[in-house]
Amino acid sequence: MPSSLDDELFPSTPGKFKIERAHTMNRQVYRCFASTSTMFLWALFLIALTASYLSFQSFVDSGSRYLSASWGGIQWEKQVRNSAQIHRNGGMSVLVTGAAGFVGTHVSLALKRRGDGVVGLDNFNNYYDPSLKRARKSLLNSHGIFIVEGDLNDAKLLAKLFDVVAFTHVMHLAAQAGVRYAMENPHSYVHSNIAGLVTLLEACKSANPQPAVVWASSSSVYGLNEKVPFSEMDQTDQPASLYAATKKAGEEITHTYNHIYGLSITGLRFFTVYGPWGRPDMAYFSFTRNILQGKPITVYRGKNRVDLARDFTYIDDIVKGCVGSLDTSGKSTGSGGKKRGPAPYRIFNLGNTSPVTVPTLVSILERHLKVKAKRNIVDMPGNGDVPFTHANISYARRELGYKPTTDLQTGLKKFVKWYLSYYGYNHGKSVN
Repeated sequence: MPSSLDDELFPSTPGKFKIERAHTMNRQVYRCFASTSTMFLWALFLIALTASYLSFQSFVDSGSRYLSASWGGIQWEKQVRNSAQIHRNGGMSVLVTGAAGFVGTHVSLALKRRGDGVVGLDNFNNYYDPSLKRARKSLLNSHGIFIVEGDLNDAKLLAKLFDVVAFTHVMHLAAQAGVRYAMENPHSYVHSNIAGLVTLLEACKSANPQPAVVWASSSSVYGLNEKVPFSEMDQTDQPASLYAATKKAGEEITHTYNHIYGLSITGLRFFTVYGPWGRPDMAYFSFTRNILQGKPITVYRGKNRVDLARDFTYIDDIVKGCVGSLDTSGKSTGSGGKKRGPAPYRIFNLGNTSPVTVPTLVSILERHLKVKAKRNIVDMPGNGDVPFTHANISYARRELGYKPTTDLQTGLKKFVKWYLSYYGYNHGKSVN
């Protein structure tokens, strides 16, 4: 008798189903266990593979960071040492911070030309056109001066530099400059002018031997003072801008490091520096650009329609003051961060002693450029600018032999000649 469909699906022998069902359940348990074991093994494999990948990736990243680092390595150390090599009797080895900046470039060249060793440090930030800084770097490189690209707040970089070269002096010119920009980006001033200064001083006080430090303060520390000319003995507790406040803080900080650690420190209060390779954010520079492009210039005036006046100081005169400060700095008295005796602490005004009004500056530029300026005369806003600056330089004259020799007429003529040549105006036609 043929079996029904039900007989094919369900066995007729009692108990057989139970036995078969038990075997089926065992097989299912086994399969489940085998499947779980397999998944567990696969999971372990994937974890191991992931860990291996991450380790490899970390190795690659570390290698990439090493290979792409802007400093470090045998070749880099060789460049630093070669640049720091002294080529005159009694010469010095100087670390110049902000070396691709306006003053830094000129000071570095002056030191190198007389046979001193010079190593530069600059972060090439974009506060103004970095291509101008790159061009200055090329100029320095052509004179055998190596510029390390790095941040002043990089303590490891500074420690490495002092490890590679026993610098006798530090010329600290790196800073966030500009009075008005402080209203837009105040943190950059604290980062560079205060934190950066402390990082540098920490490296200097820990170095053995300790270098002597000369650094750029600013005439802006005189702030709202009305007594003229400004003297180093005057009070400087009324800053008119955050920039001025950070420079004043720098003077207090440097005094502390001199007192505690025996660092020889000289602060230089610059008065409106101008000249070839200057800063595009400065008035004389932007005036020149706008006059040549036929754009109007904004000329501020003070209260009661009084013209603003500045003690414009030509770059060559500033360089003489910087070099003179290095030459007369005296030695630091600490060793490995421990003071062994008092060390020199000085502050000097570096100015021209002949304030000139801004409208007069514009008139001189008009004569040299042979173009009439379109002037917009407006009242000075409350942005931190001061109505005038005027330097008393008797102390610097006595101690440094500082004597400015370039008047504004002569200095602007040299600047305009450089500007026309650098930016390709008139195809190098001479300025009369």
